[in-house]
Parts: sequence; C-alpha cells; structure tokens
Amino acid sequence: MKTILSGLILLMGFSCLGQQTTNKDIETLFYAQLERENVHNAFLQVYSKSKGIDIQLADSDNDSEDTFSIDNPIYTASITKMLTATAIGILKDGKKLDFEDKIYRYLPEQLMKNLHVFEGKAYSKDITIAHLLQHTSGLPDYFTGTTVDGSPNVINQLLVDTSKSWSPQEMIEFAKEKMVPHFVPGQGYHYTDTEYVLLALIIENVSGTTLDRFFQQFIFEPLEMDASYINLKSAPIKNQLPMAKFYAGDIALSSIQSLSADWGGGGLVSTTQDLIQFLRAFQDDKIVKKETRLAMQHWVRETKGMEYGFGIRKVSFKNLFDTDTKLEIIGHTGSTASFLWYCPQLDTYIAGTLNQLEASRSTPQLVFEILTLIENK
Repeated sequence: MKTILSGLILLMGFSCLGQQTTNKDIETLFYAQLERENVHNAFLQVYSKSKGIDIQLADSDNDSEDTFSIDNPIYTASITKMLTATAIGILKDGKKLDFEDKIYRYLPEQLMKNLHVFEGKAYSKDITIAHLLQHTSGLPDYFTGTTVDGSPNVINQLLVDTSKSWSPQEMIEFAKEKMVPHFVPGQGYHYTDTEYVLLALIIENVSGTTLDRFFQQFIFEPLEMDASYINLKSAPIKNQLPMAKFYAGDIALSSIQSLSADWGGGGLVSTTQDLIQFLRAFQDDKIVKKETRLAMQHWVRETKGMEYGFGIRKVSFKNLFDTDTKLEIIGHTGSTASFLWYCPQLDTYIAGTLNQLEASRSTPQLVFEILTLIENK
C-alpha cells in the first residue's frame, strides 16, 4: 500500500510540475508577442475545465503608460459575428424566422432596392438569411472592399472624420452606390460585413428591440457576461473598467465616434472571461438548440485550412500549416488581432487579443503553439 501511495504522490508531483512548465512556456509565448513591433498591449486566457487550466495574462509594452488587467474589456471586432449569428439562431428557435427565409420579408423595400444587381440582373429577392450568415450572398463589403470610382472605403474613412456617426442604412447605401456584387447569391464565398449589418437589422425588425438590447436580454444576462456591450451603443451590466486601446500603427482607434461603422459585424466589447463563457455555452447548447448549432456548423470552404459556417469558423492546423497534427479549432478572429477559439481535441478554450491591426494574421500561429504545448505536456 505504501508503495502504491508513494507512486501516486510521485505521479501527482510530476503532473503538477508538468503543468507549471506548460504555464511558464505559454507565458513566454505571450510576452514574446509584446516584444513585436507595434504591439502595445496584449490579453490572453487559456481555459480547460477538464484539464484544470485557467491561465490569465494581460500586460502592456515597456513604452506604454497604460496598465491593464485581464478584467479590462477588449474590442473584439469580428468575433461579434458569432453573437449576431447566434441571435439569429435564437430567433429561429423561437420560430420567428428560418435560415432559408428570403431577407426581403424582414427588411424595408427601400433598403432592398438595388441591393444586389449582378451583370445587369437583380438578385436582391433571392438572398436568404443563410446566405448572409455564411458570406455566400455575393454582396460587397462596405468596410474594406474596393469602390467602383476609387474613393475610400469605410475603413479608410474612419480617420477622415472621426466624429461621424454611421447609421446602418448609410453603410448599406454606401455598398449599393459605391460597390458591385461579386457573384449570384449562393454561387461563391466572399467575406463581408455588409451581410452582418443586414442581419443586425433583421434581428431588430423581428424582435422589436435594438441589437444591443437583444444581446443583453438573450445572451449577456443569461450567461452573466457582465462586462460585455456594443461599442457606442450601450454599457456593460457591471464592469466599469475602460476598454483597452487598440491600434492601427501607432494610432489609437479605440475612442473615435466613426467606429460606429463597425456594428453588427464588429462592435462587441467584452472580456476574455465573458467570451469564453459565451463559447462554452454555445458549444454546450445552452444558447441555441443542438439542432440549430449543428446547422450553424455546416461548413463551406473559405481558404486554405479554413472553413466557414454561420458566423463561426473552423481551422484545420494540418491543412493551414502543412503539419502533422489532428488539432482543429472552432471560433472566430477579429481585425484587431482578437481571437476566440475552442479546440475539441483538447477541450480547451483560448481568447485574447494583440490589439493591433497589423498583427491579426499571426494569431493562428500563436494559438497553435499554445495548443501544442498543452497537447505535449
């Protein structure tokens, strides 16, 4: 018996030591990000209930006067799309709409007029809610797309008039007047925020309330996401800490009014804890029914190693990095280098941000390295 107990104690000791080493290695990866050019602050949370992991890191670079904790909310950018898509799922579960419904049933006639005209033919009435959710409508992206006359798109106008308040209707009209669709609805894939402005308007028209209030009533309050809100539209339920600054180059974009142009597809402010709470509830079928979640995880090819569902993305690291691994992640990223992922193989959630537009493409590598450390510990 003493021999068995001694062996168990030794095994537990090795396990504890291994976890400490993994935690330290993840911390090293995190601080390496802060050494990168232009990265002013960073946030990271790695959580797995089954593995007993909850690593929380937040810091700023040596040149910054700002101090942050993991409780400071962050600008999530396109992670917002997961919540907007989930809100549509909630309405579906409430029998208020269906994914295959044509969107003209829920939007004003004037807004629908000339929304999608491709090669001289009108397809506006052919667009479904599912097309919008999965970026298969063919609509152009008012935010980052190319204009027909060479004028600046909306993202390039943010700093031209930082005091401008964009309405959803203005964003849609901009896309209609300045851009052209890419293909017939359902016959391709093109990522666009225009679709998620339309989805947010559908949510408001069907529910009879604003998008931010819908989020609060059906997502934030039930899940106790007390620090989450829609930028420039609402306030958090409890957390009053300031949002961490995010940057393009050395320019802080966090406080400008023109960010109102980033709404149903990118306006969510949240903490890493709240984000993980949301994704856990989504994966556990506590927000939408299992049938609805599985429908939302019907994938189409996005690019190498990436597939897209209804407001949610799947990444295969084997295909993305041409490496021998079975690890996959489900979640979303944002243009501010924000990320929210779940790895089913390791039952691990990862959320965070580098708060720097130029760093957004590097976060999948960071997440892969973290998961590899956990897998090999």
